[in-house]
Amino acid sequence: MHIDWLHFYARIYPSANMVLLRGRRPVLFDTGFGSDFAATEQLLRDAGVAPDDLTLVVNSHYHGDHSGGNHSFQRRYGLPIAAHAAEARLINARDPRACSAEWLDQPIEAYSIGRALEDGEEIDLGERRLRVVHTPGHSEGHLCLYAPAEGVLLAGDAVHADDVAWINLFTEGAAPLERAEASLRRLAALDVRWMCSGHGPPTANPAAAIAAALARYERWRSDPQRLAWHACKRIFTYHLMLVNGMPRAQVGPYLVGCPWFIAYSSGVFERAPADFVEPFLAELERAGAAAERDGRLVALTPYNPPAPGWPPGPGRVRAWG
Repeated sequence: MHIDWLHFYARIYPSANMVLLRGRRPVLFDTGFGSDFAATEQLLRDAGVAPDDLTLVVNSHYHGDHSGGNHSFQRRYGLPIAAHAAEARLINARDPRACSAEWLDQPIEAYSIGRALEDGEEIDLGERRLRVVHTPGHSEGHLCLYAPAEGVLLAGDAVHADDVAWINLFTEGAAPLERAEASLRRLAALDVRWMCSGHGPPTANPAAAIAAALARYERWRSDPQRLAWHACKRIFTYHLMLVNGMPRAQVGPYLVGCPWFIAYSSGVFERAPADFVEPFLAELERAGAAAERDGRLVALTPYNPPAPGWPPGPGRVRAWG
């Protein structure tokens, strides 16, 4: 399906995919990880849109792989950032819960939200408008953008063509799995003929992708440990990308100090964090998510490691000022 007003960028980790929405008022949906910002600028220029031609950035949600470029867009070009009101409040208040950055140990540079969005609002490109659809689950303020006339959905991490989003059972509001399922049922009720998401390829069969995600979440509801394995593997392999691997001897001490690892090991697996380290690492390697190379544990998914010394400034929300 050719969509002349939309440019989809498939990106590798640590960045998420992003979408350039063309029009008299061009908008960028998600901004990638902060260390990839130079590449983000070049991608826009290669598409014939200078970064300072943009009128707005819209974030699907506040995780750093989707919102990490916000800092540089705001500092260099003065661009306004829009996000769901639930996440805007935390970000603008410099609340340590913002972006789940401290809970996940994922650095992100400072930014502010200038437009707090609610369900049903519209993003104006000049020639067309896209509707904001609040889709909580992966995060409490997750949103999608929907173009009804063309049946186009920008899904963020609400649903992927060939996977599902990991679910945070502990810091994204009550009953996140049930909320994710409700969000998917809401998307299934829309006339969607083409969909792109924050990771993986676009799809011309959104209904099948949504149905597959609902079926997987249903299985997780009856077996929460499957949900927890999925989340823990995603969180830690992403950290391995950010540090470009970790000496194997340091992995255990690192994990037992992580809020997310403590929460899942004790809250779902009913194991002391120290007792869960080796079973977790065995599953990580069995699943092909990570492997030991020359004494270091490394992620096996392709990625661009941040340069040494990144970020140059505060990467924790409590230090943003």
